[in-house]
Amino acid sequence: MSQVNVEKNTLRQSPAAKTEQSPYLLLFIILVLAAVATWIIPAGKFDHETRNGITFAIKGSLHEVARSGVYPGEIFMAIVQGVIKAAPIIFLILFTGGLLAVIESTGAIATALNSLSRSTKISDTRIIIIFGVIFAILGTTGVVQNSVVAFVPIGLLVARSLGLSPMIGMALVYLTCAAGFNVAVLGPATTGLTQHLAQLPLFSGMLLRGITCLLFVITVMTYLIISVKRARNNGEVRIEQTAQNDESLTITGRHKLILITCAATLIVFMIGTVQLHWATNEMSAMFIILSIMVGMMGRMSGSAIANTFLTGCSQLVKGGFIVGMAGAISVVLQQGNILDPIVGFLSDLMAPVHPAIAAVGMFISAALMHFGISSGSGESALLIPIFSPLGDNLGLTRQVTVQTVLLGEGIVNSISPTSGVLMAALATANISFGKWIKFVAPVVAIWFAICVVTLLIGVAINWGPF
Repeated sequence: MSQVNVEKNTLRQSPAAKTEQSPYLLLFIILVLAAVATWIIPAGKFDHETRNGITFAIKGSLHEVARSGVYPGEIFMAIVQGVIKAAPIIFLILFTGGLLAVIESTGAIATALNSLSRSTKISDTRIIIIFGVIFAILGTTGVVQNSVVAFVPIGLLVARSLGLSPMIGMALVYLTCAAGFNVAVLGPATTGLTQHLAQLPLFSGMLLRGITCLLFVITVMTYLIISVKRARNNGEVRIEQTAQNDESLTITGRHKLILITCAATLIVFMIGTVQLHWATNEMSAMFIILSIMVGMMGRMSGSAIANTFLTGCSQLVKGGFIVGMAGAISVVLQQGNILDPIVGFLSDLMAPVHPAIAAVGMFISAALMHFGISSGSGESALLIPIFSPLGDNLGLTRQVTVQTVLLGEGIVNSISPTSGVLMAALATANISFGKWIKFVAPVVAIWFAICVVTLLIGVAINWGPF
């Protein structure tokens, strides 16, 4: 069974997944309220200037314009316009799902992890470091997002073989993946989308973001190593297992070739992004090429590659189109000419505040909002149209503004009861939400401190390119 199907079945069986509130409903309510607001809030506009192809609002230039309230029928037109406007990033998200489905169908990732889980010669610390590195990379590149649920059983298997609790097994997979995904150095559905909305070059600012990600990962690894040592001191003993000879669980040369090809393609794209200024379209095209290459290496037929790719795309339709739904809110605010007055009001409110404090405040606001909007891409599409000009007026670079949203979303991912992915993973591991919060609280607290320091550094160095 492919990992995509495993994930789908897991989510279907999870009680949390059945009761999860749809983010579409919340965004539609906000959309309707935004349309009502166009008849209440006085309309206005900033004057704008273009510098190096980027549009900036001129501070202090807000002026009143004729009211243009949005009618009920125009609300639904805004949804269509939002989807059309976000088409490039929506298709990038869908193609990401297609690529992941093809990779997972070859069994390369699952087999490699299963081979590791059966090893009896690797120390506790080395296993934690290996899992931390693997899942942090899978998370920060966006390779494993919602599908992390499908890998939780592997973490549980490893923990059981080590004589450790399911909590450690859950953390080996979910928390290490979150450490990478929450910063997302190369995540197309998070960093890529948010930078695209802020008109920043794709994956720019990689150095500081990479350092932040590294600190996140080191925090998790250190915490798990300490937790395992404490468990050993409390009498939890490693179980010696006999080697298994199941050939289906043995990593082959073909699997290694697939993994090496994926890693090499990622490096090529990183070079292309920096040297050739590749962006969303190039990344989408590369995902299609890589899907074909991986499928051929996995001895899949042409039809199987196409069908698996499309099945993977369908798994991320919800995440892709939520970007368009959130974008519809921005369309309504702009049509009603109330986006600039809202930004102007917030700018005046925060004008006496130092830019560093403003950045931390925006970060906390994004974190609190993520409890209500569990979709990171949806929250970015909702906040960036407001935060970008707000940050401009407060003296923040666009890169810092983007990071306030990304870190705000990320810090909440591992503790939000509205996250269907987290709740499904906990249900798979049979761990209560309360026990999980108690376990991860120290990690999240350290992550919070790292986020604040990162933003303060970003403000101090005028983190750019703009």
